[in-house]
Amino acid sequence: MSAIAKIWDIPGGIHPPERKELSNRTPLQRAPLPDRLILPLGQHIGAAAEPCVAVGERVLKGQKIAEASGFVSVPLHAPTSGTVSFIGPQPYPHASGIPAPAIVIDADGRDEWCALAPCPDYRALEAAELLEKIRDAGINGLGGAGFPTAVKLAARPQQKIRTLILNGTECEPYITADDVLMREKAAELVGGIDILVQLIQPDEVLIGIEDNKPEAIAAVRAAVSERDYQVRVFPTKYPSGGEKQLIQILTGREVPAGGLPADIGMLCQNVGTAVAIHDAVVHGKPLISRIVTLTGEALARPMNVEALIGTPVGELLAFAGLDSGKLDRLIMGGPMMGFTLPSLDVPAIKTSNCLLASARGELPAPAPAMPCIRCGECALACPASLLPQQLHFFALGQEHEQLKAHNLFDCIECGACAYVCPSSIPLVQYYRASKAEIRELEQKQQKAEHSKQRFEQRQERLRREEERKEAERRARAEKAARAKAAQAEAAATPTAPASADNSAAGEELKRLKIEASMAQVALKKAEKQLAQHDTPELHAQVAELRAALETAQQALAAAQAVAPVAAPTPAAAKPAGDEALKKAKIEAVMLKAQIRKLEKLEAPDTEQQAELAKLREQLAIADKALAAAESAAPAPAAAKPAGDEALKKAKIEAAMLKAQIRKLEKLEAPDTAQQTELARLREQLATAEQALAALEQPTTVAAPKPTEPAKAEIDPLKKAKVELAMKRAELKKAEKAGADEAGLAQLREALAGAEQALHAAEDASNKPAPELVRTDKRPVDEATRALKTELAFARADLRKLERDENADPAALEAARARLAEAEQTLAEQQST
Repeated sequence: MSAIAKIWDIPGGIHPPERKELSNRTPLQRAPLPDRLILPLGQHIGAAAEPCVAVGERVLKGQKIAEASGFVSVPLHAPTSGTVSFIGPQPYPHASGIPAPAIVIDADGRDEWCALAPCPDYRALEAAELLEKIRDAGINGLGGAGFPTAVKLAARPQQKIRTLILNGTECEPYITADDVLMREKAAELVGGIDILVQLIQPDEVLIGIEDNKPEAIAAVRAAVSERDYQVRVFPTKYPSGGEKQLIQILTGREVPAGGLPADIGMLCQNVGTAVAIHDAVVHGKPLISRIVTLTGEALARPMNVEALIGTPVGELLAFAGLDSGKLDRLIMGGPMMGFTLPSLDVPAIKTSNCLLASARGELPAPAPAMPCIRCGECALACPASLLPQQLHFFALGQEHEQLKAHNLFDCIECGACAYVCPSSIPLVQYYRASKAEIRELEQKQQKAEHSKQRFEQRQERLRREEERKEAERRARAEKAARAKAAQAEAAATPTAPASADNSAAGEELKRLKIEASMAQVALKKAEKQLAQHDTPELHAQVAELRAALETAQQALAAAQAVAPVAAPTPAAAKPAGDEALKKAKIEAVMLKAQIRKLEKLEAPDTEQQAELAKLREQLAIADKALAAAESAAPAPAAAKPAGDEALKKAKIEAAMLKAQIRKLEKLEAPDTAQQTELARLREQLATAEQALAALEQPTTVAAPKPTEPAKAEIDPLKKAKVELAMKRAELKKAEKAGADEAGLAQLREALAGAEQALHAAEDASNKPAPELVRTDKRPVDEATRALKTELAFARADLRKLERDENADPAALEAARARLAEAEQTLAEQQST
């Protein structure tokens, strides 16, 4: 141990009255066993422990009663033997007075220990086993905020701990718990240091003690005389006991802003924590008690006591002779960093190092706060070299970014700035509130960022799924187009054989059309995705697809320009008869549908307008081709299907026209084009109904000559029925639309006229009145109904398999056999 070890100083600091002589003149005493212990589940930084006992269960001293609920957490043990009487909210040592979850034990007075596992020869243990013993003993820091000790000691592969520092400073006024501990438990302190050295293997061990503790200094020096641990004594100044300040005093090195001592190879432990580590490893005792300073002028016998965790503070103060008449404020901790307790019912916890019962004149209340006069005294007193007055102004304005830029979180809340402030501004309270606000905002930002990431990931999944579906749709469309082209080619019967060159040219033209169509569909899909997600990748994809479409269209145009030269003669190239006419009609209808879709756009862009013009040109060509096909078609007498087939076709055409008319009539505000289309469709419907009526009426007139098409004579009775139905429909439509009474009256008159015309047509038709014929159908029994149902299912399953190109031949054969069996069974049933 060097006698001339260099000691550094810290910036700022103050020298408040120490008042340590009140409690350090008497030896350490043991507090009496309380009848009732209150053990809060959260006595440290991190997650609160979870109870592992039940109400009514008897526990022994040292038994674990709550398990650590996370990595940054410690368990809780019973300080004495007794019965668990309650688990739930209980008074908690906090300025707010809000209750906290706790376990209540009614002591039985026996103070009976559970089985312990001492380990005197701890040097034979691995580091992981030592850490586990410290964690299981429920040890957290006893000198500060109560960080779990095992977590702090956890191995850091990239952060070698070169210096282990034991903090025996105890710079806060009034508190003497560590002073008495070093005097009376110096051997246990050195034993705890030995365990820490065994665990982390530091290069040096420094024990820092202020020079106002001569007895403690002498006791520790005597205890470490046979070891190379260095006892460093330095002048008394508040707050030299802060972790970062003590490192600077003993080593001259500063912890970086926002960093930890481990970042520079340092590790600090309180002397009380080292003694608790010794008891836990060597004797197997968990942390169930600690030394508490009982001081203040309201006490008759100030002292230091070893109190069980969970002892109500009222009982400890009564043991020290509390005079309730003198008591003004009860503070847990020292006058600089402590807080006022709301009642005497709260328990002592693992971080309770002092109970200060002050009289009225001992700690006078601060004067009312006044405006800042910018004297700069707070900046001179700050041990962290901050700018307290600037932080104060930023806190008032809630300028959180400025607070972080001025290192608010480096403030150790020592209270030195508020102590020297001539305006009595409670600076520390402002800093604490601002820290809480910033932490809350950061948590909200983290949640928002997490939600944003989840949303973006979901959108990406949806985009990939849509791309997959679009690829499947394109594949299906291509397959259908190829199948349709093959079917059309197989159905066509050319009048003259085509040459091999013309056939190859037609196949090439067909392929180019399919490629151009697929490229256009892919481009439109990519443009839709680009409108929803504007990303550079989609921009590049759209550009590539647009270039591919242009290339495909150019190739198609070139092939179409060459096609007329190499195409066969119209008589040989065109499909004969109805096939050519059907194809021409389908082409014209598809072009009209595409044109209507583009015309509905409110503000089409340049590309859409060009597409519309192109489609109109193609429609004109298609109309010409349709007219040519209609003129080249065979005469109506030869082309029309005879008998029932013609009647069926006329009915279908009339039904389709009615459906189109109903669709347009449902529009609330049709435009001019839609009204024109509606009028055209109504004319076509009237013509179709007349043709249908002519086909439904049997005729004996001889067939007309082939050179003069026959004109069907319309039955007046059927015409009157159709007219009546149309008038009735018009009246119902007007009533639903809420037309005025004059219009409805006209429609009712027209309906009455149609009814009279129908009666006249019935009288003139000379047809006998219809006779009502009733037929008694033979009821169907349950067995026949079941057989018919089975036959229908068998027929449906067979048709489904026949439509599937990849159907299993064996399954098809089985379905046909099932259908044949069902038909035979039904026939046998009906014959009986």
